[in-house]
Amino acid sequence: MESFNFFKGYGKVNPLEDQSPHQQESTASKRRILIISVSSILFLTLILGLALAALIHESNTEPDEFPYLSSSNSAESIKTVCDMTLYPSSCFTSISSLNISTKPDPEVIFKLSLKVSITDLKCLSSLFTSSHDVNSQAAMRDCGSLFDDSLGKLNDSLLAMEVGPGEKMLTLEKVNDIHTWISAAMTDQDTCIDGLEEMESVLPDEIKAKVERSKDFLSISLAIIAKMEDLLKKFDLEMH
Repeated sequence: MESFNFFKGYGKVNPLEDQSPHQQESTASKRRILIISVSSILFLTLILGLALAALIHESNTEPDEFPYLSSSNSAESIKTVCDMTLYPSSCFTSISSLNISTKPDPEVIFKLSLKVSITDLKCLSSLFTSSHDVNSQAAMRDCGSLFDDSLGKLNDSLLAMEVGPGEKMLTLEKVNDIHTWISAAMTDQDTCIDGLEEMESVLPDEIKAKVERSKDFLSISLAIIAKMEDLLKKFDLEMH
């Protein structure tokens, strides 16, 4: 009996043979659904992967809308602006030494040049007010007053560039006003030097050098604002 049963079961390689036609059809349908589902998942995964790869490639290869606003171009942008001045080396060194992380466009670089001039003028002004040269005290006081006036004009220039979010720092009207204020500040310095020479004041070489350096910084700011429209064009920008 056991031998008979063994040979009876031998050769059953397809379990569907013991099922009814309806059961066989149901099992086959389930298998087809499973295969279709797995294939669909794999296909969707492939599509999503290709889409993600294309997006990453596009973000890596698409050029910047504003190339001069990337930090890697900061030094080159400052150099471009400073090359428009009479003292490009002093301009570049003084502005770069501020170590201020900001957008390198002409308006911002000009603003930084003003800050350099203001800082230098403050130091220079303190030298005149603390001087005890009896022979030229009157001229020294005049210089102190003139330098304070210069600082006021430069601070007015900075204030004019303070704007709200989305607003532009410079307009043609502002450029004209700032140009006038910086020119007046330079005239104040020349008037100071003229007064000291008239009083035959003997200024130490150190102070003379600092006065000349201060005039150079003002000249740098004046040159940048005077050529602002041309600079903006170099950066693919426009006067507002």
